[in-house]
Amino acid sequence: MKNKLLKLYILGFFILTDFIAFAQPGDNTGDGDLEGEDPDPVPINGKLIYLGIAGLFFAFYTYRKNKRIA
Repeated sequence: MKNKLLKLYILGFFILTDFIAFAQPGDNTGDGDLEGEDPDPVPINGKLIYLGIAGLFFAFYTYRKNKRIA
């Protein structure tokens, strides 16, 4: 069971890693001007459904695990 759970954690990690990979970079010019023109912003809300589904599965798993123990 632990091996199966580890595989699910790794799969979730790789699926949800693109939140970080597609984040917008910060101000690297060093002048502190944050009011400049933004390039095409990358929406990250397109992947929020995957985060919600992963949260539901985790909540269901935790609920069933605690129900068996009690």
